[in-house]
Amino acid sequence: MRLSARAAVAAVVIGLVGLGPAGVPAFADEPEIDQLWMNAPSDLVLPAASAQSPGDLREVSIGLYHHDTDFEVTDGRVSVDVSGIASFAQVDWPANCTPSGTTAVCSVPVVDGSADPDDVHLTVRAAAGSEAGAQGTVRYSATATGGPDGTLTAFDQETAVTVASGPDLALSGVNKVEHAVPGSTLTQPLTVTNKGTEAAHGFTLEMTAPYGLDFVARPAECEYRTPEGEEYAPMTFATCVFDRTLEPGESFALPGGVRLAVREHALYERLDVSVTVGGGATDIDTGNDYAQADITADNTADFRARGATIRAGAGRTVTASLRFRNAGPAWVANLGSGDPVAEVALVVPRGSTVTAYPEECHPTTLDGGYFEGTTGAPRYACSTPMWVAPDAVRDFAFSLHVDKVVRNATGAVTVRPAYGDSFPFDPRPGNNTAKVVLNPAK
Repeated sequence: MRLSARAAVAAVVIGLVGLGPAGVPAFADEPEIDQLWMNAPSDLVLPAASAQSPGDLREVSIGLYHHDTDFEVTDGRVSVDVSGIASFAQVDWPANCTPSGTTAVCSVPVVDGSADPDDVHLTVRAAAGSEAGAQGTVRYSATATGGPDGTLTAFDQETAVTVASGPDLALSGVNKVEHAVPGSTLTQPLTVTNKGTEAAHGFTLEMTAPYGLDFVARPAECEYRTPEGEEYAPMTFATCVFDRTLEPGESFALPGGVRLAVREHALYERLDVSVTVGGGATDIDTGNDYAQADITADNTADFRARGATIRAGAGRTVTASLRFRNAGPAWVANLGSGDPVAEVALVVPRGSTVTAYPEECHPTTLDGGYFEGTTGAPRYACSTPMWVAPDAVRDFAFSLHVDKVVRNATGAVTVRPAYGDSFPFDPRPGNNTAKVVLNPAK
């Protein structure tokens, strides 16, 4: 579960195959489809070189993937054209590329279904004597063998390359942590390095820790704030201003690192850190100004559903009050995606019709598909917020019109993930469902 800071959001392509989220069925003779995708950076900044020697190396990573893993895809071939930067940059080709002049064909023997592939690594640097401001483009195309059609072709990509002079602050040191123990303290090392060509005269670190973490060591250079209100997930923000100069190649390690208390309600946490250059200067490459450490604690959150028992005669409209509760001890948050933590779904008892429902709910078919209209659906799905605290309670009031009395008509309220099948952190999945009984038998 992720938090987006200084956002870098990749495009998401959704293919509707079979029965999609809108409940639209695919016809039996509809052809199978697969698509080859290519990842490449949209831009690259090269530190300027001197007249005598080339600039520092920068890496360009390119990857191939396809979305239908029912098919095997092999013999990936990435064609790279660097003619657009040949006048001012040097390119070193990896072993899986066969260069010919300013182009090369790079081999990817097996193309997997990962959306974050890492198959080809070029190293690029500004050539000696190149001038700041030089610009050009690297272009890519790709094919592979497999899928239902035998050959797959990716959409072409390109990387805009610029030579620049100035400070380039880069963060390093923060690391992913698994199995953190609630009640413990952990340390994240943090280093700022100037990888640019000019000095950085001062810099500012901004850090964010969510509700399950707390900053223990609080340097004098830092100010902390914890905004109030329920619009966003609870966070602590730290702003640390350092009045010191970092020459090109010089590093600064935060004394003692970032010390964090893992709170008793911690579960899916993260530390976000960004750095900006002081003195009004411009960082020539902002792509390395941000670092993130995902921190997962060994903890549980017991999600519970509470149903209702209602008695009413035919023709009456009554209220069914349903409840979702997080019995803890952990809070749960989808900090990156912003998706609801859970879906609370009502299956309507027979003999009744929903005539009004909460605004965070919507009607569906019994299997969760699209339902045309608003009232009278067999099922209603309600969304929780993107985060729920320990002991958080959310009530959902439905107006039920009793069309006819059906003794012991039984529906249900179910708490389930908004996406996926189960909650891996929930130790008691059995209490995720409760009955909604209308006119129980005596």
